[in-house]
Amino acid sequence: MSVETISHVQPPKGKPKWLRVKLPTGKKYTQLRSLVDKYDLNTICTSGSCPNMGECWGEGTATFMILGNICTRSCGFCGVKTGRPENVDWEEPEKVARSIKIMGIKHAVITSVDRDDLKDMGSIIWSETVKAIRRMNPNTTLETLIPDFQGIGTHLDRIVDVAPEVVSHNMETVKRLTREVRIQAKYERSLNVLRYLKENGARRTKSGIMLGLGERESEVIETMEDLRKVGVDVVTIGQYLQPSKRHLPVKEFILPEQFAKYEELGKSLGFRHVESGALVRSSYKAHKHIN
Repeated sequence: MSVETISHVQPPKGKPKWLRVKLPTGKKYTQLRSLVDKYDLNTICTSGSCPNMGECWGEGTATFMILGNICTRSCGFCGVKTGRPENVDWEEPEKVARSIKIMGIKHAVITSVDRDDLKDMGSIIWSETVKAIRRMNPNTTLETLIPDFQGIGTHLDRIVDVAPEVVSHNMETVKRLTREVRIQAKYERSLNVLRYLKENGARRTKSGIMLGLGERESEVIETMEDLRKVGVDVVTIGQYLQPSKRHLPVKEFILPEQFAKYEELGKSLGFRHVESGALVRSSYKAHKHIN
């Protein structure tokens, strides 16, 4: 967001009121919380303290992370640990599928750390996880929120071949800030990944960006236009929040009316779905993005 649109930002002097969330409640949430605790199930919803957990769980949606919890990349915005990952757990696909069955999840989002240490970048486990979920939960719909797999078509093909309802890959930020925010990633490579997925048969593609890192309004618009040019169907736009003092600072809090402006712009550009708001995260209202 540029300094010339100052009415649409708030300096980072503490979280503004529109970032406050109510504690999760409701019968469905309580049931799922009980199952997660009882069976020690691993969801990003709980481990990432997602502000939308209550709402998503109430609608039968949850997000699971595969391939461990140590990433080979060191993105400046991400709270996941960076280092040498543990060995691949080849029983993980069945474990995730079982968790989804126990929880009675209607729509599951699967994501992962980056595994640049592996020859296949983790794409085989990705494929096997989707297959296991299909076998054990034939009525559950799926979104795969994938890393870039370094843009290698062979790895991306494994995702397309198992045909999740939605394939998502996040741009995270605008082109100018990519090197700072996503140190080992490349803006054009991510765009090419999304283009490749669409051109090679992905049913529906999706991407997301965070605001508040110092981007200009014109750059956000440019990113949205770039996403539409490569055929992306769904875009999510949310507020960046600093995971710890070691991570990139919040440069500004984007006001609700600016998020609304981006939502209208996204609709005019032709996205099938646009989720734009301070508390929006990649998997927010994910179940609606399959139709």
